[in-house]
Amino acid sequence: MKILGNEIKPGMIIEHKDDLWTVLKAQHVKPGKGGAFNQVELKSVKKGTKLNERFRSSDSVERAILDDKKYNFLYEDEKNCHFMDQVNFEQIQINKSLLGEKSKLLKENIEVNVQFYEDDALSVELPTSIELKIESTDAAIKGQTASSSYKPATLENGIKIMVPPFINSDDKIILDTRTLEYVKKIK
Repeated sequence: MKILGNEIKPGMIIEHKDDLWTVLKAQHVKPGKGGAFNQVELKSVKKGTKLNERFRSSDSVERAILDDKKYNFLYEDEKNCHFMDQVNFEQIQINKSLLGEKSKLLKENIEVNVQFYEDDALSVELPTSIELKIESTDAAIKGQTASSSYKPATLENGIKIMVPPFINSDDKIILDTRTLEYVKKIK
């Protein structure tokens, strides 16, 4: 689907220079002299390289049409994470490098959204929040204010995050999967 250069927004995936690019930032610039343009920061989906481009409003680019499918996480091995389609029970495997650190957040039967482009998995979207247990954390330092101070903690899956001082080892918390930040404690 063709879109104009001034319609490019962050989060879109576009086809440009024979590659797929995720739009990280887009800023509309109107200089004193000359025509307006959209200054766009792109990241290659396959290679991971970044690129800054200027698109005039008269330029057109191809927006990639993605297919979203819901899958359940089954298990992981050394290189891949394995998922099952909830409708036809077809199984797929996705390389862990596509997920990065977030592969540690996967639990058995967790529902994820996988985006495909021409039968290639591009991204795996986890639920926005997930329940995890605190494996270990430092003791709170007396006299610190609760509003401004956070302390390091290690989750059951090995991810290190910052938590408020009232969180202790073996507490259960809600974690935001997009930012890997503490949301709230579960009683």
